[in-house]
Amino acid sequence: MAVKTMTPTRTAAGIREILLAPRSWAERAYPNLIHYNTLDRGGHFAAWEQPELFAQEMRAAFRSLR
Repeated sequence: MAVKTMTPTRTAAGIREILLAPRSWAERAYPNLIHYNTLDRGGHFAAWEQPELFAQEMRAAFRSLR
């Protein structure tokens, strides 16, 4: 059973991630999903592997909450 949360949630997965969950799964698990993206670079340790891309994704994800 998935935990339902009203906390704004974002997800971005690198192409080398072990499991790329479809958007439909993420929307079911996180009803307040504000950002979903599949990246063309990186993997599980995105902040370490692609720091600039990670920072861009974080900014894009939370821009709507300003």
